[in-house]
Amino acid sequence: MSGTSGSDPFERIPVDDPVVGPSAQVKIARKGRGAVSNLAHRFESVQRVADGEVLPSDGGEEDALPALATSVTLETARSIITRNDSPDIGFDRSINPYRGCEHGCIYCYARPTHSYLNLSPGLDFETRLVAKSNARELLIRELAAPGYAPDVIVVGVNTDAYQPIERELGLTRGILEVLTAARHPFGLVTKSSLVERDLDLISGMAALQLVSVSVSITTLDATLSRILEPRAASPQRRLRTVRTLVAAGVPVRVNVAPIIPFINEPEIEAIVEAAAAAGASDAHYTVVRLPWEVSPLFEQWLQAHFPDRAQRVMNRIREMRGGRNYDAQFGRRMTGAGTWAELIAQRFRRVTTRHGFTDVRPSLRLDLFAPPRPLAPQLDLF
Repeated sequence: MSGTSGSDPFERIPVDDPVVGPSAQVKIARKGRGAVSNLAHRFESVQRVADGEVLPSDGGEEDALPALATSVTLETARSIITRNDSPDIGFDRSINPYRGCEHGCIYCYARPTHSYLNLSPGLDFETRLVAKSNARELLIRELAAPGYAPDVIVVGVNTDAYQPIERELGLTRGILEVLTAARHPFGLVTKSSLVERDLDLISGMAALQLVSVSVSITTLDATLSRILEPRAASPQRRLRTVRTLVAAGVPVRVNVAPIIPFINEPEIEAIVEAAAAAGASDAHYTVVRLPWEVSPLFEQWLQAHFPDRAQRVMNRIREMRGGRNYDAQFGRRMTGAGTWAELIAQRFRRVTTRHGFTDVRPSLRLDLFAPPRPLAPQLDLF
């Protein structure tokens, strides 16, 4: 898994190489994967490029790149609740049971976190996953700590807690069992229908005003969805999940996120209309963010799938980011700035107002929390 291993079969593309930059290469997309390269992470000192003599040259079906298998490494984590003080986020703590995400969303702002594992934010992020095998035990310990004060924990912020490997590993299910037993408020963010599996826990917590769910719907076009987020549930399946959750009494917010100019931006109104028809109680949006390695990966993806409009897309993104690919400033990083950003905001406000949406997270109760009993080898005296 090291970036210097000679046996690594993945191509490495330097992040800042002026010769081998995103605009200079037309990559071939792999079926079922979002990124079209394994570009080198920003900390890697040794760069490699694939031998052009052994790669397909014309991108035809007969030259399609082989599928990449997904591997999972089990990790014994040291902590499970992550804290943040960002003014752009409406919560201060979250849980991510997995590192990397098999959904393969090309726009995922969490991709650069794989660099800290000495792995690429490209294909490695989608195929070399890490699972926090002791998540349940850690959560019990942290909730039982003296002085712990409850507040909403959002599960699945960086990477989807219901990505495909959850079916086998069940880490998210274990986390929800702990939170339910402790009557601790939580939120879920997902684009997977697998969340329906845990409806027995979620609906019970909803009845106590202890949970809300956000379902991300980026497009209603199944073909676009397959290249934007290749291993996530289809748009229609996600709408069915919204209906199922709402029928069980769960408050559901739809995330129209991220909005990408000339890609899914024309669908803003249609997505909100579909969300309202499915019973969602609110909707939220963000504009595409391209921090660190996400920027060159996204440009490679554009060249592979939308070469006819790639330049127009990037020009609009830069227009909303002060002439750069990304602006990390609080207050602007989620929505952008300038004329185009304001037009998007106006369109979103207009359609959400029509359906009574307010873009306000539901208030969850904190007064029912009962700290779990910490795990200990010694039995209680009484």
